[in-house]
Amino acid sequence: MSKQIERAGIPVVHACSIVPISKTVGANRIIPTIAIPHPFGDPNKSPKEEKEVRKALVKKALKALATPIDKQSVF
Repeated sequence: MSKQIERAGIPVVHACSIVPISKTVGANRIIPTIAIPHPFGDPNKSPKEEKEVRKALVKKALKALATPIDKQSVF
């Protein structure tokens, strides 16, 4: 799906916990996440710590969106 959206001229970040799968399906901008059941969080952390983890991942995704690329990139 991300490849089709990119072909329409809209940059996409594929957030995933298993980077090789994202590479295989052809995602261009990839950010590794925490785990399959909790990609943007960690239930073992305190709510404050978890918020910081989520904030860092979103910032990384926004930076990836703003970065020009010419090949698959993992941020």
